[in-house]
Amino acid sequence: MLETSARLLQLLSLLQLRREWTGAALAERLSITERTVRRDIGKLRTLGYPISASPGIAGGYQLGAGAQLPPLLLDDDEALAVALGLAAVATGPVTGIGEASVRALAKLEQVLPGRLRPKFSALRQSVSTLAGPPGGVDPGILTAFSAGITEHRVLSFRYTAADGGSGRRVVEPYRLVGTGRRWYAVAWDLDRSDWRTFRVDRCTSTPAPRGRFTPRPLPARDLAAYVQESITRNPYRYSVVVRLAAPLAAVAERVPPDVASIEADGPGHTIVRGGWDSLDLPLINLTAWGVPFEILDPPEMRERARSVVSLLQRAIEIPPTAESGKTVRPSH
Repeated sequence: MLETSARLLQLLSLLQLRREWTGAALAERLSITERTVRRDIGKLRTLGYPISASPGIAGGYQLGAGAQLPPLLLDDDEALAVALGLAAVATGPVTGIGEASVRALAKLEQVLPGRLRPKFSALRQSVSTLAGPPGGVDPGILTAFSAGITEHRVLSFRYTAADGGSGRRVVEPYRLVGTGRRWYAVAWDLDRSDWRTFRVDRCTSTPAPRGRFTPRPLPARDLAAYVQESITRNPYRYSVVVRLAAPLAAVAERVPPDVASIEADGPGHTIVRGGWDSLDLPLINLTAWGVPFEILDPPEMRERARSVVSLLQRAIEIPPTAESGKTVRPSH
């Protein structure tokens, strides 16, 4: 005979497994009487789980949709399937649920039985995805960050910076932000006594938890906007602002959020702001789109555009000869 609490959990699991159960079938599965089944159904209803009952020989009990999600009791194969699915969504986030998938994966891995961990690790390593986003992320690193954020624990990890320098970082983690292509962690760097944004795929070791920390005031109210600012404009030599003759939705399909920020400027135009170390690459990209645009900033970009136009104009005016490598110059 199961203890009452364990029996209630098993009863709830059975109700999730099949659309409808007769009282006799539940009693047989739980090795209890039908009277005890009715009593346990009443207890689950008291806890807030909507369980309907239909009378008669063909009637039975059915778990309905309620205001809260009941605990999901998964067998080994179901737990592995859910964990692998969450890992796939976490590393290639679906719009709007990437961060939630990381939190859910962290919770599931925390309670995953020890006997399943080696199998989960082996399955995860054996699964590959074609045409994935650049800079794949180990789900274990994401869940370690998520746990550190939730528990307010200092994290230590090895990190390779954009300039190639590598070293150990000790941080207070505050937020994970997904751009659709990459994950970034907003954290207070204890060694540098300043806020930093870390690209998670550049972590070369799984963050190890240390002691707890007391949360400090955040650097911005909107941490997603803070990350976008730090990764698209601050690290670069030039802050480029252009106005495209295209609606916001069309530009959003071409400009990832970790490349530039965009905002509507009327129904048919869009302002794009991004950072670049060279002015040639944004000019090439903008020209390749074939959409009219205005250069708002910086002035050096307009000068560079004039030089490029002059160079292209000269190339057009000088016709090629039949002999490769020679040109016919106009007579004077």
